[in-house]
Amino acid sequence: MITLFYDAQCPLCVAEMRKLKKADMQDEVQLVDIHDSHTMAAYPQVQFSAANRILHAVDEQGQLYLGLDATVRVWRQVGKMRWLAVLRWPVIKWFADIAYRLFARYRLPVSRLLMPSQCANNQCRNPKT
Repeated sequence: MITLFYDAQCPLCVAEMRKLKKADMQDEVQLVDIHDSHTMAAYPQVQFSAANRILHAVDEQGQLYLGLDATVRVWRQVGKMRWLAVLRWPVIKWFADIAYRLFARYRLPVSRLLMPSQCANNQCRNPKT
């Protein structure tokens, strides 16, 4: 079992989590909405501010995975999308991590652009920091 922390206020993120759960035939992945403070309290090693910047995942041994490492790890857990391992190859990893951080930072505006019907009521606006 692995626990993945994601932004349930991000339509693109929610779509990806639906795809992941559909592929998760053995119920190997637990999804936690980072905005659910009650559930998040059970995971003190995962801070909201950090999890709101990049994906976090924690396996059964308590090992923390961040960003694309989390993505690759959860998809490997469900036995799908094995090609993602390429993104962890040394030279590719550097570029992939930059691209991931850019996507993660702008996931709400990208959601607004690609999924405007799911971004009602300013849901896809970046909060002021």
